[in-house]
Amino acid sequence: MPMAGKGMLLTSMDIDASDEADFNRWYDREHLQERVAIEGFLEARRYIAHDASPKYLCLYSTSTIEVLDSPAYKSRLANPTEWSKKTMARFQNMVRAVARITISRGQGRGAALGIVRIRPIAGSEGKLRASLQHALDPLDLDGVISMHLIESDPALSGPTTEIASAASAGAGDWFVLIDATDVHSAFAATAARLGDDAPFRSAVISTGIYSLMWDLAGSDIGLF
Repeated sequence: MPMAGKGMLLTSMDIDASDEADFNRWYDREHLQERVAIEGFLEARRYIAHDASPKYLCLYSTSTIEVLDSPAYKSRLANPTEWSKKTMARFQNMVRAVARITISRGQGRGAALGIVRIRPIAGSEGKLRASLQHALDPLDLDGVISMHLIESDPALSGPTTEIASAASAGAGDWFVLIDATDVHSAFAATAARLGDDAPFRSAVISTGIYSLMWDLAGSDIGLF
């Protein structure tokens, strides 16, 4: 599978401008390394909105989805640092999805990320997944590196002891991720494959484009 691992944690949030410098410092100097150091976490990527809401997005890849329900992860959730407590209390419009990576096509990561949030109709998941198998082929899309589908687990997504404000509505939503070399290519791919003419367009809740800020892998901190 081109994307590292088979599980993913997606978090997205806004933050007041007055708290933004400390928020970014916390992410860059503590939080990403702390998370990637948990057994089963493989890498993390930070993004900032180019044309999207909420403003900030982070993707954490794990070896399996079960890592995100493991004792090691639960222990970290239950024992946040003081900096984490202070920062997470300031999150706004929080989205938290614990998901399985069910489709992953192409190779590598891009500097831009297109994201499409989809809410499947109960009973139609198989048909929707089959449609997306065809749509998420980057081969003839210039500037598109890889395309992926992640399917949230409703029982594991939503609020945690750290982030009680995380919205539980739509906890079973799916997300299409489009890794592209630039924002124009991400826009074009979203329109071409998930635009108004797509057979599953009625299931689309929102779309957005993000720019990569930085990423961190376990090998960067000497874990493997």
